[in-house]
Amino acid sequence: MNKTLLAIRIIFLALCVLGSWLICYTVEEWDRYRLVAMSMGFLIGVLVILVDLLLKGFSLRGLTAITFGLAVGALIASLVSASPLFGQGDPQIIFLVRLALFVICMYLGTVIALRGKDDFNLVIPYVRFVPHEVDVPVVVVDTSVLIDGRIARIYETHFLGAALVIPSFVLNELRQIADSSDPVKQARGRRGLEVLNELRKIKGIDIRIHESEVSRRQDIEAKLVFIAQSLRAKLLTTDYNLAKMAQFHGVTWLNLHALEKALRPELVVGESIAVELMKPGKEEGQAVGYLLDGSLVVVQNGRPYVGRRVTAEISGVLPTTGGKMIFANLLGLDEGEA
Repeated sequence: MNKTLLAIRIIFLALCVLGSWLICYTVEEWDRYRLVAMSMGFLIGVLVILVDLLLKGFSLRGLTAITFGLAVGALIASLVSASPLFGQGDPQIIFLVRLALFVICMYLGTVIALRGKDDFNLVIPYVRFVPHEVDVPVVVVDTSVLIDGRIARIYETHFLGAALVIPSFVLNELRQIADSSDPVKQARGRRGLEVLNELRKIKGIDIRIHESEVSRRQDIEAKLVFIAQSLRAKLLTTDYNLAKMAQFHGVTWLNLHALEKALRPELVVGESIAVELMKPGKEEGQAVGYLLDGSLVVVQNGRPYVGRRVTAEISGVLPTTGGKMIFANLLGLDEGEA
């Protein structure tokens, strides 16, 4: 339990008891019931705290939905009760029917408002509440993902529809890296800022800045996990240690390296591939190239074409600890090289 909330609840309980005692102190006739009143105040405080615990996780959207539903239900009930249908009859029966009408209309209005999945805006002069859709998945992003850069290309394909939550201390860390005197760190930081601007230009992407500060750099990882827990979000990171910490705390983490590995095409014997030959191979006539995923390709009779892009037919695939070694037979120059 949060220590701040615990302290607030204890103070509230004490105020309930103190308020009951003050009421008995003010009214002389109730002075002899002081202990009973203090007990009642204590029980009322406990009841309110229990209601608070039952409403744990209740969002601002839920509160505005209930308010909206009650208001619409009361308006409908008022319009119906003011109609000529209730102009004549037994006053007692009319009162009971109107009371039942109010209860039923307000109940239905509240249930429909809570059940609805569409967003609505509750506009008050100078105040505008725009609740986010609660069913939209949320992903918390750390600094390493922004520096990595692949997240922008992934969102450009529209395969991911999750809202991106970027804590403010992540942005501050990114600025500090970009302002570093180390040229390597400076380039990484500026790359992260460029990726952030690329994400902002993508239409339809929901980017939310989470206002949160961290006093010490050592607390950044713990704060990221805490934010993901509190928002019931997933954590997107390329930092293995942070990912393991998130996994330990029950937070689902998304691994860009695992995604890249899963998207690698499965190569089979007989399939044609295009590859740029980088250097001669170990055996006579061989040349070596690399695919985009880093797989090594050994092309027979490709040595005369080193430095050029060729088309080859796969003759064998050998799994290794570092990836795959692909053996292929030369078919000819790639169309772009011919």
